[in-house]
Amino acid sequence: MSFTGDAHVLWSMLRGQPRSGSHAERLAAFYGPQASQYDAFRERLLHGRAEMIGSLTDALMESRGSLDGARVVELGGGTGRNLLFFGPALDALGRVDLVDLCTPLLAEARGRFLDRKQVHVTEADACTWRPDEPVDAVYFSYALTMIPDWRAALDNALAMLKPGGVLGVADFYVSDAKPPAGLVRHDSFTRLFWPRWFAHDGVRPCPDHPQALRERLPAHRLWESMAPVPYLPLLRVPYYRFIGRLPH
Repeated sequence: MSFTGDAHVLWSMLRGQPRSGSHAERLAAFYGPQASQYDAFRERLLHGRAEMIGSLTDALMESRGSLDGARVVELGGGTGRNLLFFGPALDALGRVDLVDLCTPLLAEARGRFLDRKQVHVTEADACTWRPDEPVDAVYFSYALTMIPDWRAALDNALAMLKPGGVLGVADFYVSDAKPPAGLVRHDSFTRLFWPRWFAHDGVRPCPDHPQALRERLPAHRLWESMAPVPYLPLLRVPYYRFIGRLPH
């Protein structure tokens, strides 16, 4: 990506999301001017997506024996970039529903998957949209932190899964001051800085997301990591990957 393209995205981020209008209107106003540069910049910001989708694919293979005909939903799918992390496995899936509220990003997704008839792009709310039948897997990639009623979105995702279905998440977060045993504890600067930094753009990292996932899906794996941020060379942002399974 060119520095000019980076500057365009950074300017949008510095301006932040509008404070008025519906959630869909705020997303469109924020992402519309940067939609064509969205993916190139965020390749260096949104870490762990390929690994999460790789783990999701492995979990599907374990539960089904094959990816052939599997139904997968991405909630908050944006431009559809994350689907490319499936690689050749994408062609084996029976149907993929990519759901988002942001019209400019969905326009990018529709153009990207014109030749993939199994990919269906839908403008809808992740808190209420449902497929016409239960699915094998649902995932959020850096979307839960952007959904105001994220608990409703999470419960909706679980409700659309088949028994034994798989849920995947990759996203930013910060730890509790006193996290459960075995989990990472972030220092006070990290816990205070990143929620304030991201809030300007409508992103809300917090300890509650991993906790809610662990409570709802006791059969899970959780990975916690730190990653670099473009143009902030001295800082690292916390992110996590989660794969959980419903009981059969």
